[in-house]
Amino acid sequence: MSKKLEEKQEVEELTEEERETRKLERKKQRYKRYMRLNIMSLFFAAVSFISITLAWFAYSGLITGRTEVDVKAWYIEFRRNGVQETNSLTITVPAIYPGMEKKSETVNIKNLGDSDASISYEITSIRILNDTITSNGQPGYVEDILAHNYPFQINMSLSDRYANANDGTGEFYVSVDWPLDGGDNENDSKWGNDAYQFNKNNPDRTAIEITIQLKAEQYLGEDNTSSDPEYRLGSIVLFNPKDNKKCSYLGDGCIKTYVIDKNSTIGDTSVTLLPDLNSLETEISYTEFLSQKESIKTKYKASTKALQVEDILPVVSKDINDTITIRPGLSPQIVGYLDYGTRVITHINQTINYNGIYRYKTLNFPYLTTSSCIWLDTVYNDTTQFAMAKLDNEYTKLYNESKDSSCLIVPVFEVAKDNLK
Repeated sequence: MSKKLEEKQEVEELTEEERETRKLERKKQRYKRYMRLNIMSLFFAAVSFISITLAWFAYSGLITGRTEVDVKAWYIEFRRNGVQETNSLTITVPAIYPGMEKKSETVNIKNLGDSDASISYEITSIRILNDTITSNGQPGYVEDILAHNYPFQINMSLSDRYANANDGTGEFYVSVDWPLDGGDNENDSKWGNDAYQFNKNNPDRTAIEITIQLKAEQYLGEDNTSSDPEYRLGSIVLFNPKDNKKCSYLGDGCIKTYVIDKNSTIGDTSVTLLPDLNSLETEISYTEFLSQKESIKTKYKASTKALQVEDILPVVSKDINDTITIRPGLSPQIVGYLDYGTRVITHINQTINYNGIYRYKTLNFPYLTTSSCIWLDTVYNDTTQFAMAKLDNEYTKLYNESKDSSCLIVPVFEVAKDNLK
């Protein structure tokens, strides 16, 4: 007999009361299944809501880097060599040695969201051979050590600390370089031997490993340390130095100027402006330069000084691949990180001691070049003065010009931001 017929016969043999009891049990079972389905649906809906909310908070910056680790940044895209990355990057160098080919990495940053973003980075771990480097809590301390305390140089830089909404872009750069002859034979020998022994004893380990956390947070403009988007490096500002005010049309004292602060922040009350160098005309001797650099301080209502190497070098050092020091008899050396303490002054003095000059790509800093030489208010030695001029069609140089020569003089304006509103 089939199973269905057996069940039918069984039901017919039940009393009326037993049939009602069985119907009630079936209803309860259906109700339980319904409840389970709805509870699971609510659970998945809740998880979905939490995920969406977390995504927004991570993007907005309300969730800090502690919860963003190894999670792809919401609305912010990081790409290295065309491949999308997480915001936690590991940079490795298999082997290091004097004269090695320079290693460099570029991470392209793109803001795909509808809100402006603040971009920053944090070095979370560093291993060089068997040594680890830790921060002492001072911003820029580790970067300074990596750039200047070894015969090799490890540098990193952000093209901009601000990315506009809807396709705003930026780049994060890392470079590692060990010149064949950097001028410190003792350190070259020591670290060269250490690197050789490390590679020999640790064939499966890389010589250098750096972990970096890239951060992209919603730009709120309330933090004094945040970049000021109105005064980004290289931005054009129409300014009248005689009135010490912003202006609208060129002429009648209104000139075109460029912001030359490396990173003007919300908390900075003033901004440094450099006139368009191509608008300068009259070349003067060094003797005239000495007298005129004092007179320009009183010529304008705006706070004024003569342009210095200290104004230019921190800006062009952002390029950690092509801005270099050229020293006679030694290998070219990347300038690198100069933002910690008095490093920029120390670096200038070292370059002078080596009878060196600086070189940077004109295309990367078009507002810092001109066809004529320009006197810089930084002494080189008794017979020469620092000046700026084109080196060739590709590069501009900061070099020692004879004091017998004639060059242009350019004023630099320190202007309160309130005067530019």
